[in-house]
Amino acid sequence: MEAGTRSAPRTTAPALGTEHPARSHGGRHRAGARQGAARRAERGRALAVARDYLEMTKPRVQSLLLFTTVATMYVAGDPSLGLVGLTCLGGALSAGGAGAINHWYDRDIDGQMRRTSNRPVPSGRVRPGAALAYGIALGAASFVLLAAAVNPLSAVLALAGLLGYVLVYTVWLKRSTPQNIVIGGAAGAVPPLVAWAAVTGGLDWSALYLFAIVFYWTPPHFWALSLLMRDEYARAGVPMLPVVRGEPETRRQVLLYAALLVAVSLLPVAGGLFGVPYLLAAIVLGGAFLALGLRLRSRADRRSALRVYLYSLGYLALLFAAMVLDAQLVA
Repeated sequence: MEAGTRSAPRTTAPALGTEHPARSHGGRHRAGARQGAARRAERGRALAVARDYLEMTKPRVQSLLLFTTVATMYVAGDPSLGLVGLTCLGGALSAGGAGAINHWYDRDIDGQMRRTSNRPVPSGRVRPGAALAYGIALGAASFVLLAAAVNPLSAVLALAGLLGYVLVYTVWLKRSTPQNIVIGGAAGAVPPLVAWAAVTGGLDWSALYLFAIVFYWTPPHFWALSLLMRDEYARAGVPMLPVVRGEPETRRQVLLYAALLVAVSLLPVAGGLFGVPYLLAAIVLGGAFLALGLRLRSRADRRSALRVYLYSLGYLALLFAAMVLDAQLVA
């Protein structure tokens, strides 16, 4: 080698089977990111399935029914928190089972209505057979739980409510008569009976008063909603009152049943179940219901129907809250 010259630097190739540290770290990072994304996607799918199965139990409808259950239990006596919880769980399972079976049976007409077309079954997210099996399983679980942990009468009443909603309302009346909600509404009025039986072990006139209030509340509540959905029911061929008898007659019936409801809401006072606090609440709440019904009778607009529908929800909750307040004051 000549003086004054430098040899070129020598590079050593990495051994077989080894990677550059930076490349190795980057590969592991990308693989971990893919695994994390897959786990998140899997959790998202699981949550979506859970939401669909929860939706089939109609939780928004259930919330008001469960409130009437709890209120009735505290009117009937002084139940333990455990008994209240078990009764509500049994009632929720029964109502949820009825809702799921309803989703299964009504999937054809649900698919034709804008409000219901995205429900789990008509949208294809849940198979019809799975929805039916789910509903039956919930109903069976409700019966077993109430019979074993509460009492047999409450279990039988809850089962009667489920069968009434499915067989009498959904299968028989809903597609055959505009009086479907009047007769079928009895199924939705069962929770106070279940609650009363859970606390007392039996039924009496006091329990029937509360049943009657929910029974007569159902038509004006639901018919106000049906006024808002008349075109969709007509498209699906469901003979709801506005479709068969027209909107003027439906508005008249809303007012008529609101008046009947106010009269029925005073029966517990006449029967000695409640006193002055409840009486005042029933008069004020009922008067407001009648005022909205009169307005709906004279104004054929959607806003009036929506007001009656929304007020009916608050009416029932506040009336049952007044029952508990009256019972606690008397106690």
